[in-house]
Amino acid sequence: MSSEVTTTPATLHGCLLGESRGQSVLFVPRQSYIATMKKLVDDGYEMCVDLTAVDFLTHNARNLPEGVAPERFEVVVNLLSLSKRERLRVRVQISESDPRIDSLFDLYPGTEAMEREVFDMFGISFTGHPDLTRILMPEDWQGHPLRKDYAQGRIPVQFKGAAS
Repeated sequence: MSSEVTTTPATLHGCLLGESRGQSVLFVPRQSYIATMKKLVDDGYEMCVDLTAVDFLTHNARNLPEGVAPERFEVVVNLLSLSKRERLRVRVQISESDPRIDSLFDLYPGTEAMEREVFDMFGISFTGHPDLTRILMPEDWQGHPLRKDYAQGRIPVQFKGAAS
């Protein structure tokens, strides 16, 4: 009889569940994003506290569970269950070649401005968003300022008294 113990990774609604800095983190595949988020609403996560993105172009070494393929972009959603007094972070990998994901607007109307900001700053589109237009930059602005490969507008830092 083998004494080896194999542990099955924790999951929630078919998605890998991890932990980071004392908070539960759910790694959701893009194709099951909305279905999983609907289940989380049913679980009592009634508030979307934050929705943002990260560009990992220059930082490939990040902590992902086995089975989650890293992509250049990651959409990060922070949910709160007031009734259970719990937080949950949802992380979704978004490819550079197809930077889009479904909108959470129908489930969490408060994400309207957050999704517009991610679109404006990172160029990630949200399918089904009611008004996916720029929110911080002028409408005719070229590029997405929070992408790691965005070079336009860089201003060199000048220190007082430093030799030029």
